[in-house]
Amino acid sequence: MQASDQEQQLALRKYRRGQELRPYQAELIRMQQCLERQGRKMIILFEGRGASGKGGTIRRITQYMNARRYRVVAFGKPREAERSQWFYQKYVREFPSAGEILLFDRSWYSRALIEPVFGFCSQTEYENFLRGVKGFEKDLRRQGIILIKLYFSVSKAEQARRYAQRRQDPLQSWKLEEADLDAEEYRDAFTEAKRRMLQHTHSYQSPWTIIRSDDKHLARLNAIKFILSQIDYEPLDPGLERFPDGNIVVSGATELERLEACRIRKLSS
Repeated sequence: MQASDQEQQLALRKYRRGQELRPYQAELIRMQQCLERQGRKMIILFEGRGASGKGGTIRRITQYMNARRYRVVAFGKPREAERSQWFYQKYVREFPSAGEILLFDRSWYSRALIEPVFGFCSQTEYENFLRGVKGFEKDLRRQGIILIKLYFSVSKAEQARRYAQRRQDPLQSWKLEEADLDAEEYRDAFTEAKRRMLQHTHSYQSPWTIIRSDDKHLARLNAIKFILSQIDYEPLDPGLERFPDGNIVVSGATELERLEACRIRKLSS
């Protein structure tokens, strides 16, 4: 059976987007080799709502990397046994060795974003995290770890469209985690948690970077560009544009200003 014109166009667009990513994926390999030579460690945090594009971006970042020199870590709902441990214990256990890149698909910032919304932590635990995480990250930087914090921001309409697509596609049904489904109902609570997180944990030394992710391809491309811009390495292609689009990649401070303005308008209405 011949493919329809629409299917052919979709396949062609997917191919072209893949081709556009390839030179940047090659630069990621170059960057990875530089980190390995220098014995440096990199941690990249991927945060955001359900269906915001974190997982797809991680797959594009690591697609051609040396699998021996990177790891992707994703934790589920906190287990009861972990409640008696030092909060950061399970994360620190996974930290990279020299020359390794570690990518957290949701990180210790679940304590600021997911756990308080779903009641997985107490208010005291939540407040203690917001007060203490800056010191924790300052110590990571003191030890020479390169820390990159990315938050993927998806609009309400696009998130709803992606959830509907997942429900209809059996190959994507595994993505419909309980927390992600509930996220639709608790969107306002997540927005407030995001605002407070940025207010308390964005700083010059350990900044948040927001990735506008309604367009998955542009989000992936610009997230890669941003990561490449964060380390000084000898590029494979010196002429390749490695600085991200300012309409897609936004400072956490700018995002916080936007959220504060929205909150004030809502309170005054």
